[in-house]
Formats: sequence, structure tokens, C-alpha cells
Amino acid sequence: MKNQNQITQGGYDQLAKELVQLKSKQVQLISEIEEVAQPDESGEDGLATQLKEELELIMHKIDELDKVLESAQIISGSKKKATFVDVGSTVKIKISGNSTKEFFIVTDLESNPAENKISNNSPLGLALIGKKVNESIEVTAPIGKITYKIVAIK
Repeated sequence: MKNQNQITQGGYDQLAKELVQLKSKQVQLISEIEEVAQPDESGEDGLATQLKEELELIMHKIDELDKVLESAQIISGSKKKATFVDVGSTVKIKISGNSTKEFFIVTDLESNPAENKISNNSPLGLALIGKKVNESIEVTAPIGKITYKIVAIK
């Protein structure tokens, strides 16, 4: 079962913040279009066309975010010690017996590898879901097979 509508509270808050920013940008663009497009002009200049295209993209993104936030199921973080990896878990893993790294398991909506937020649908995320501390998994990566051992789950 995919958790397409599930999202962490932090992810929800981030998307809500982005929605507010986009709505503000929408108001700003409408104002700019009104200034540029004079009613007595026979043709529309390039700037007005460009602004209208940007407005259309922003309105589309606003619609998408509205739908996502409306249907979002916020994953509540449990106060008790996690016994297995799930969406919302922070997992500390040992990589091929060497270094350790922490990952936060999230849904596709909030995935950001640069921030160590990995999707539950990514190869590593799929392999980690349902596993317990001290379990090892093997994931095929572009550089070959990598073995991970779960050190801790929060």
C-alpha cells in the first residue's frame, strides 16, 4: 500500500507555507499585468504575455497544493520507541560496515535527498520499511550493491 496522501507535520507546514507564498505572488502578478496591459493598446506587449504565462503556472501550482493539502493525512509522530521503520521514522544506518548516516523516511511529496529525507518509494526507502534495529538490507545502486545495517530507529 502506498502512502500517497500521508505527510509528516513538517512536510505539511512546508507545503502550506509555499502555498501562502504562491498566493502572494499571484496577487503581485495580477497587479503587474494590470499595470502593463493598458486598455487602449491595440496589441499586447511581450512583458504582459510573459507575466500571464507565469501567472498561469502559479495558478496551476496553487491548485495542486490546495488538492494535496486538502487530502493530506498527517502522520503523527509516536512518543514511544519505534520498533520498525515506517513513514515518519528517523533511521540511523551503517553503510557497508563503515560510516553511519541518518535518514528521515517521508512520502514522495516531501522527499529531499539533500536534506536526508528519502521517499518511502525510493529503493532504499522501500528496503527499509518494516525493518527493525540490527537488521541488514542490501540495495542495488548505480555503483553496485550496498549493504545497510539499521543501528537505531526514532
